[in-house]
Amino acid sequence: DSESAQLEESALEELFSETSEENGDDITNSDSLTQDLSSTTSPLLGNLRSDFGGLFYNLDDTLQINTIINNENVRKLIPSNIKFLWSVKPLSSITDANGVVTNIEGEVIELFIIRTSRGGKAPLTGEVITDARQDLDQSARPSISMQMNSNGAKNWRRLTSQNIGRRVAIVLDNFVYSAPFVQNEIPNGNSQITGNFTIEEAQDLANILKAGALPAPTTIVEDVVIGPTLGKVAQSQGIRSIVSGLMIVLLFMIFYYSGGGIVANFALFFNIFFILGILAQLSASLTLPGIAGIVLTIGMSIDANVLIFERIKEEIRNGANLKQAISNGYNKAYTSIIDANFTTFLVGLILYNLGQGPVKGFAVTLIIGIICSFFSAVFITRVIVEWFSRKGDKSSLRFSFPFSQNFLSSLNLNFLGRRRIAYVFSSTFIGLGIVSFIISGLTLGVDFKGGRSYVVTFNNSQDPTSIETGLQESFDNQGVEVKTFGSENVLKITTSYLIDDDSDDADVIVRESLIGGLTSLTNLKFNEDETMIDDNSFTISSSSKVGATIADDIQNSSLYSGILALIAIFIYILIRFRKWQFSTGAVVALFHDTLFVLSAFSIANLFGISYEVDQVFIAALLTIIGYSINDTVVVFDRVRENLGIKAGSEVIPVVNESINKTISRTLITSVTTFVVVLVLFLFGGPSLSGFSFALLIGIIIGTYSSIFVATPVFVDLIKR
Repeated sequence: DSESAQLEESALEELFSETSEENGDDITNSDSLTQDLSSTTSPLLGNLRSDFGGLFYNLDDTLQINTIINNENVRKLIPSNIKFLWSVKPLSSITDANGVVTNIEGEVIELFIIRTSRGGKAPLTGEVITDARQDLDQSARPSISMQMNSNGAKNWRRLTSQNIGRRVAIVLDNFVYSAPFVQNEIPNGNSQITGNFTIEEAQDLANILKAGALPAPTTIVEDVVIGPTLGKVAQSQGIRSIVSGLMIVLLFMIFYYSGGGIVANFALFFNIFFILGILAQLSASLTLPGIAGIVLTIGMSIDANVLIFERIKEEIRNGANLKQAISNGYNKAYTSIIDANFTTFLVGLILYNLGQGPVKGFAVTLIIGIICSFFSAVFITRVIVEWFSRKGDKSSLRFSFPFSQNFLSSLNLNFLGRRRIAYVFSSTFIGLGIVSFIISGLTLGVDFKGGRSYVVTFNNSQDPTSIETGLQESFDNQGVEVKTFGSENVLKITTSYLIDDDSDDADVIVRESLIGGLTSLTNLKFNEDETMIDDNSFTISSSSKVGATIADDIQNSSLYSGILALIAIFIYILIRFRKWQFSTGAVVALFHDTLFVLSAFSIANLFGISYEVDQVFIAALLTIIGYSINDTVVVFDRVRENLGIKAGSEVIPVVNESINKTISRTLITSVTTFVVVLVLFLFGGPSLSGFSFALLIGIIIGTYSSIFVATPVFVDLIKR
């Protein structure tokens, strides 16, 4: 609680005279500590640094002084409106009422005697302060300027007018941060606190004042601890995923797009360089979900180049020369690239603003990756392509090999004619997912249900079922879940025991219950050092805790994230495409994708393949929304273009032609992204297995829904 209180300079003298004269009998009959208070040899007076005036003590003497003033018999002698409080830190100098500064040798700390209002409360509390900032006084020394609301200004005027020449304390958590002298009445609530501050001290004090009243104590409600070995494993898995995914994409682009692929790879290196450079500039911590964001960006950043190169190939097939094909290809691809990237960018912003913890880390890398990939694909590649193609058709630059020049270009499938089959398939799968959800539900992570989770490492494989049964008694028959975590010798143990108690004591009790239960079940000893475990010991490699209230907040924020993403995408597509049928088709497809992925998790859980639904899963789900709308926008963009060119034609043939024209780009982008995520799934480790599994399903179903859900819904609505 931030508070202000009047200091009485003569209070100590008055207090001592009262206790020695009026309460003399009590002093005589009390213990030795009380006698110290009135004695001329008392440490309270004997240790006083009288050379400075006021109550200043050497830092080493504070324990002895605290023992005296906190003694129960002494406290009975102190009036109820008087408090003894120390300054928050030792002083290097002292400023008196006239502004004279005296330097101090050694570590000296001031003891304040503060006179409070009735009930021990401060005359003013921090909620009346509307603003506070670091400033400079008339002598260009650091100071603090603060403003109060009308009620605070009124009380501040009265307080300062009654205490000119005295001091007013600024107190937080029973420590005095500053005690400036009142030089004159302050009528409007705008005040300046001067003193021997450094700039950092003035900024800190301004922040403390601006914080206002904080009636609730701070409690750690979410805590994650990762052991060094587990952290190194996750780091190596993440790096391996990045390198493997990068190599696959590089080789594919050269294999399929010839010289254009080399240019795209060069831009991809710039993209990764920019991402890591920006993250370093922001001093961002690269978490495992952050690494996943980079891996996903590698796959998705190829999309813009694929769009451009496929347009260039199409122009060449239509008879344009190389330079004209390049110019038309970039110009015609701009709209799709901007729309596709911006919709994914919207999802990233929503993730960043509503997500918590690791989700924010993923959102940061996703947003930075989208911006950098757009810049590298649109600007860097164009500069390089224009330079290599400066000789026109005589240039050596090519965008395909003979086998890939006309790949899928002559495709003429009746996609919309099969839309009813797609409707039945999607409805059946989602229906099965609902049934499996009723039977087995989803495996909610500690993020969503609250509780404490521990990753326990053994030297040999363990049976999770028997351990789960045995730990029930250790956790007072509260909920406990045990499953393997990446390998059979590593278990992830989650419990709701003492879920409503967020105190440190509860953390210790649950941890000790876990260790005791595992020790009795396995006859192994607990070893704190995970690098020293052997066949006779086990260790806790990592732990996490989420309070029940925070779990509810995470669930709510996840729900809001999904709803807000759908609304934002609907509005953006409505503005860009000018038809509500496009927006409706896109949102129906996204809703379909979300239900499909949840159904896949539920069905997998029914067959014993369990992946947790947690914050990282929500990040994956929103990324799928971004990826799916990316693909849908590309198809819609070609539909809009062709409907404009062939105005008055039948809708279904035009839409079918548009899908056939974009199918090569759709498949290439989907395959490259799928392969990158597959690498993440295989090498990213158990921490990202649920995330990457969701993305694998999402990429497949997002591609499917763009063709068989979003576009058919648009056609059915536009026909009516």
